[in-house]
Amino acid sequence: MKTKLVSAAALITLLPIAAQAHFLLPYAEETQIAKPGDIPLAVVFWHPFENGHVMDMEAPEAFYMVHNGERTDLADRLEAASFKGAKNEGAGFRATLPVKRSGDYVLVTEPAPYYEESEDKYIQQLTKVVFNRNELPTDWMTPVGLRTEIVPLIKPYNVIAGSSFTGQVLTEGKPAAGIEIEVEYVAATPDIQTFSATEPTVGTMPGGTVVAISDANGYFTFGVPKAGWWGFAALGSGPDTEHNGKPLSQDAVFWINAYDME
Repeated sequence: MKTKLVSAAALITLLPIAAQAHFLLPYAEETQIAKPGDIPLAVVFWHPFENGHVMDMEAPEAFYMVHNGERTDLADRLEAASFKGAKNEGAGFRATLPVKRSGDYVLVTEPAPYYEESEDKYIQQLTKVVFNRNELPTDWMTPVGLRTEIVPLIKPYNVIAGSSFTGQVLTEGKPAAGIEIEVEYVAATPDIQTFSATEPTVGTMPGGTVVAISDANGYFTFGVPKAGWWGFAALGSGPDTEHNGKPLSQDAVFWINAYDME
C-alpha cells in the first residue's frame, strides 16, 4: 500500500499494522565470506521474526548475482526443498552462491507472484542481499535495475548494532515517496543443514509490525538496535499492480547484517 504521508527529511517512523510481515529470505550463515567456494543458501518465504507460517514458493522468475557489474544467472543452482517452521512446512529452495574473487556479490531473487488467499491478492517481493569477500566493496551501492528496489546508503553487510541504516526506495529507477516499509528481524534463523527454523531468540514487538515511511526523495532511516539479519520491505513500491486479474503488491525487499562491536 502506498501512503501519501511524507516527511521533510529522512526519518524513522514507527507504525503498528495488524499482521506480521511476509518476507522472502535468501539466507546464508554469514554475509562476509572468509574463503572462496559455493556458499550454501536457504531461500524461503516466511515470517522469521515470529517463526510463523511458511508460504509455498514456486520457482523464481529470475535468480542471479551481480559481481563487479557482471550478472551471472544462478537459476540452475536452485533445488526444491521443504522448509520446516514452527507452525508448518512450506516449499522453498536450497541454493549455492559461487564466491571466487574479492568484492561484493549482490544476490537477486525475482520470485513468481504468490497468491495470498486471506487477502485475495498476489505478492511479489523483488529481493536483494549483498555478500562480500575480503572487505573489498564493489557493487553494494549500485542499483541493479529492478522494477522496484531498495538501494542502501550504508554498507549493508557489516552494519554496527546501535547505529542506523538508510536506504532509498526506487520505482523504475526513480525515488518513491510515501512508501510503507515493513521492518523484520530474523529472530528464528534457518538451519541450512536440517532446512528448518531454530527457536526465536527474541519476541515480536507490541503493537504489530515495525514500519517506516520513505520521505519525499524515497529515503528512510532505521535505528538498528540488535545484531543479526534485518529486512526491509517497501510495500507496493513496484509499478505492477495486477496479476491474473487480482491485485498485486509488488514489493522491494533488502536485507542487511548487523554486528556487535567487540
